[in-house]
Amino acid sequence: MRRRLNLIPPLCAGLLSLLLLSACERQASAPAPVAEGAPEPADGLTPPVDVQARLDAYVEVPLEADLSGLSEMQRRMVGKLIEAAQAIDPIFWEQSWGQPESLLSRVSGAAQREYVQINYGPWDRLNGDEPFIAGIGPRPAGARFYPEDMTREEFEAATLADKSGLYALLRRDDDGKLMTVPYHQAYAAQLEIAANHLREAAELAEDSGFRRYLELRADALLDDDYQPSDFAWMDMKSNPVDIIIGPIETYEDQLFGYKAAFESYVLIKDVEWSERLARFAEYLPELQRELPVPEPYRAETPGSDADLNAYYAVYYAGDANVGAKTIAINLPNDEQVQLEKGTRRLQLENVMQAKFDKIMLPIAEVLIADEQQDNLSFDAFFQNTMFHEVAHGLGIKNTLDGAGTVRKALKEYASAFEEGKADVLGLYMVTKLAQKGELEESQLMDNYVTFLAGIFRSVRFGASDAHAKANMVRFNFFKSQGAFTRDEETGRYSVNFDRMQQAMNDLSAKLLKVQGDGDYAEAERMSIGMGKIGEPLASDLKRLSAADIPVDIRFRQGADVLGLQAE
Repeated sequence: MRRRLNLIPPLCAGLLSLLLLSACERQASAPAPVAEGAPEPADGLTPPVDVQARLDAYVEVPLEADLSGLSEMQRRMVGKLIEAAQAIDPIFWEQSWGQPESLLSRVSGAAQREYVQINYGPWDRLNGDEPFIAGIGPRPAGARFYPEDMTREEFEAATLADKSGLYALLRRDDDGKLMTVPYHQAYAAQLEIAANHLREAAELAEDSGFRRYLELRADALLDDDYQPSDFAWMDMKSNPVDIIIGPIETYEDQLFGYKAAFESYVLIKDVEWSERLARFAEYLPELQRELPVPEPYRAETPGSDADLNAYYAVYYAGDANVGAKTIAINLPNDEQVQLEKGTRRLQLENVMQAKFDKIMLPIAEVLIADEQQDNLSFDAFFQNTMFHEVAHGLGIKNTLDGAGTVRKALKEYASAFEEGKADVLGLYMVTKLAQKGELEESQLMDNYVTFLAGIFRSVRFGASDAHAKANMVRFNFFKSQGAFTRDEETGRYSVNFDRMQQAMNDLSAKLLKVQGDGDYAEAERMSIGMGKIGEPLASDLKRLSAADIPVDIRFRQGADVLGLQAE
């Protein structure tokens, strides 16, 4: 990996160094048949699209890391963690499609087979969930978390205590009535395998905090009680190796946004850069108090025991590995843990560097005005991403009326609004710190131009997932406020510095108010009215295809890539 140069700008008055990466990315669609594994194909799975061309649009990146600083036991532990992560893949297949062989056995050709594996099914995650195999209908909005014939009205009328729980499937009993099945029962066999590998890794752990986390996480996989392990993960500060594993994000459930999908990451800490990032968490309470909204919408106090770290990702599995690859992580999602402990923000620097070099810069060369090309920088990309993750900890987690969490109040729009809030508040935080003298104010234009280029990178995937919807709401709001202009002759975009700042403040206040009010109707209005790709942007994005710019990256990963010997 190419090292960053001049990444840390001079900081004033007490901040030694901090800095940063770009956001969480995910997907989904609307009801279609899902059988014992899948919908029945109509014509032998003849592809209606050029699958080889779509496969070629993913750039392969090896997930490598320098393990020379690890002991022999730690290296063996990494191998066990990778095995635990690998056990998660079959569970996500079950959640997104069903048994993979029910599809793969009927697919002809290596390209088709590999593209199915990249997408964990026959729907193109970066092409608006379009089926790329003939005879396949639209992707179910509720994936396989709910019965395919269940209506929203039936769900709302059901009096099941755990129906909206993160870790419970909806199924039908023998009488056809809705019932819930906890994850630890539905996926018992695979979860037992993953838990055993975590326990084996715990026996090799030299750090007592990491050992405790692994043991508690193994227990959680088998009883769906994840909060104790979330607290243990927050208390774990010094271990050079990490694993995120379990049902975490709800992007896969586009019906209600209630159900969490299984995923895993295995990570190696970049100790040097993590030490430089770690100081930033103490600024969260101050930034919360200064949010541009009335006091009730910033009354919650975020935990200041959060931390920032840079990592090399060495393995992705399940929901983390489908479609677009995440380059930064902000966890845990548990609102109680966030309020008491804050969150951990993990910047996946090797993956981010690959995306910036191979995707972000080529996109910007096509769509950003010549006179602002020099404002595109990896430093700004890294900053915007880190502050996006930090911003997840700001704002409000529970609605002001006391009815419950924002997530439950906004339902299927909760993820998009949370991502939109994090994006715009991340930019707001960069601006505030620069105005305080903690970052270079002269470099703010780099952040703004790189931010706009990042919107193009995200919405190029279409506007079906939470991140793309959030980006389009922001793009259309900024456009209406004159935050940027488009040259009609060149089709290139330029940022207006002052108007970008004002639009940023106005949209921050708007999103925070919708969340605090739990205003589902307004969230729906904004998402439907402003969450679409219109002209001329749609035409501009087509130019990226003609430029042969990769759509995303795919990984060559595993113990062999790291040079680890199998036991």
